[in-house]
Amino acid sequence: MDGDATVVGGGLSGLVAAARLADAGADVTLFERRPTVGGRVRTETVDGFTLDRGFQVLFTGYPAVERELGSDGIDDLDLRRFAPGATICRPGSRAVLADPIRDPRHALASLRNDEVSFSDKLRTLALRYDLDRRDERDFFSGPDASIREYLRSWGFADEYLANFVEPFYGGITLDRTLSTSKHVFEYTFRAMSRGSIGVPAAGMAALPEALAARARSAGVEIRTGAAVESVRTEEGGRLPFRSGSSDAGRAVVELEDGSTRESDVVVVAASPPEARKLTSVDAIPTEGVPNVTGWYALPADAAPESGSRILLNAAGESPNAVVPMSTVAPEYAPDDRALLAATFLGDGPLRRPADALRDDVRDALHAWFPGEDFSALETVDVHRIRFAQFAQPPGVHATLPGADDPEGPVVIAGDYTEWSSIQGAMESGRTAAEAARAYL
Repeated sequence: MDGDATVVGGGLSGLVAAARLADAGADVTLFERRPTVGGRVRTETVDGFTLDRGFQVLFTGYPAVERELGSDGIDDLDLRRFAPGATICRPGSRAVLADPIRDPRHALASLRNDEVSFSDKLRTLALRYDLDRRDERDFFSGPDASIREYLRSWGFADEYLANFVEPFYGGITLDRTLSTSKHVFEYTFRAMSRGSIGVPAAGMAALPEALAARARSAGVEIRTGAAVESVRTEEGGRLPFRSGSSDAGRAVVELEDGSTRESDVVVVAASPPEARKLTSVDAIPTEGVPNVTGWYALPADAAPESGSRILLNAAGESPNAVVPMSTVAPEYAPDDRALLAATFLGDGPLRRPADALRDDVRDALHAWFPGEDFSALETVDVHRIRFAQFAQPPGVHATLPGADDPEGPVVIAGDYTEWSSIQGAMESGRTAAEAARAYL
């Protein structure tokens, strides 16, 4: 297939779209305003520690991950995996809730867990069976409800929601109230039952780097540090042709430095506010959900004995959870140090001093591990992210824009055309590439 395409944005969706268009024979150039690709999936190094920009993990059960990277590509990420399940914590008490199918060694400890009733454990297995039988096309369609309403309709007790689902899914949806769409719960719950959760040994940035390497091998030219100012038609305005029309003319991308690139089609894969500005598609959601992640260090011999499971705060909301990062991925910390990540939800933590957040983590650890000394806990960094996800209340997914919503030879790619996740971002790149091929 002949033709040329321009991709605006080097996040997951843009990288997938660029690679797929190049595979189809297009001459593709991708512009990314930051010095590196990745969008919201970024990693930095601070004092020898590997810190992902906000606590992020990779679900190997996401179909788009397998489709875009393949088994060999996933292996190349060198994933460090979390133990299935979590540890429910409250003052003086820690209770393991494991997946008896994927982690049978801890099935007995999970069975003895009195934070969740035996009947709710059986309901969890029934729910898993029901979701595993669903067709991929059945998700994110049909009647919707909040996660809380959905689980109550299954008969789960309020104690199960409070002790496990609120802190665990609070970390996934950044919404401890469980007012997020049930579609998100259903899809992620199935993904966890079908695969594992992990982080690359080199940090989450290894994922976009792998996608970028694939794109370059397909022939994509990636230009970083190149911010796009506008997208327009060759006549200087929008064309009155329907999306996908073969006579829709050409599009022009203008960069901040004044240079331009003309192509048959432009894929706008920028952040939601930037994508709305560039395309004038009002359906692109711009209401974001915040997240604060604190990164904390301890001497290696003072790290809590938590195994590779997330520690859920069942007795409070600050922090929502504590993650033993260097236990899961030893490469994240120097040999003599331990690294913890703590997540804080809502708007309040965006304004709280770093010392106050650290003190909350220290107090929680002291309560969960009586007799252990965490006085040496120190802050490595705090990531305050105002737009970590777009808001996903019930019904929102039916209102999201389609890839071909812009007029003229322009399509959009981003998780905001699917759902807010790595799966949504990568799937949107595939969908956008298919829409863009109509112009080539």
